[in-house]
Amino acid sequence: MQTPTLTQQFATEYAKGAVPGMLRAIRMIKRANNLILIGALAASYLHQAHYLATLGAGMFAWIVPAVFDLAMLSMLTITQTTGMAADARRAAMKILSIVVVISAAVNFAAPGPLGLRIIFALVVGLVAGVEWVAAKIRPDFAAIEAREVEVITEVRPNRKLDPEVAKARAAKAAATRRAKQEAATEAAKAAEEAARARAARAAERARARAEKEAEALGHAEIDRFLTGSRNDFENAGAHRAPEARLSA
Repeated sequence: MQTPTLTQQFATEYAKGAVPGMLRAIRMIKRANNLILIGALAASYLHQAHYLATLGAGMFAWIVPAVFDLAMLSMLTITQTTGMAADARRAAMKILSIVVVISAAVNFAAPGPLGLRIIFALVVGLVAGVEWVAAKIRPDFAAIEAREVEVITEVRPNRKLDPEVAKARAAKAAATRRAKQEAATEAAKAAEEAARARAARAAERARARAEKEAEALGHAEIDRFLTGSRNDFENAGAHRAPEARLSA
């Protein structure tokens, strides 16, 4: 049995720690993005609230900026959530654009040096940018597979793999993953369309049932009216008959 070299041992240990290292890096980046997001929101919120307070807005100076910042976070979450309906994303993007422009305008309108006003206006864009980047953080599986092939080739020198073959395999694996993701997306769209169709059919059945009930109720009201009228007529005739006999 051939004793592995130091390079092979290092490659083996590197391969073992690659996935945990990437996961740690992703978690660390997301935590850093959250801290940046909190700091940017706090700076923008306090700056806007202080400016509105100087204008005499009272307690609303602290409420209105919070509403805008929360709306910004909500719209960003909608636009970056996987599987969200396309019309919801489009509507969220429109609202997000309006909220960002208004918030940046308030920050820029606050008194102070021009450079400071520009910085506070850019802080609003930083909030949107950080949240957008955070939603894009994910592993590059094609690069991971290519690196795995390289490591395996280094660890097993007797099983040489041509770099072009390794790239082709990695590309094929990436294409397979993309196809699966597209199939999953199509399945989600089909399920959404089916749910909409079921909801439309249910609404149509409910409308038809309501129309039938309304029609039945209308017929019952007409029958009661006719029955009441006939009874009134018969009662009136019964009262007039004795009077006619007495007069005769």
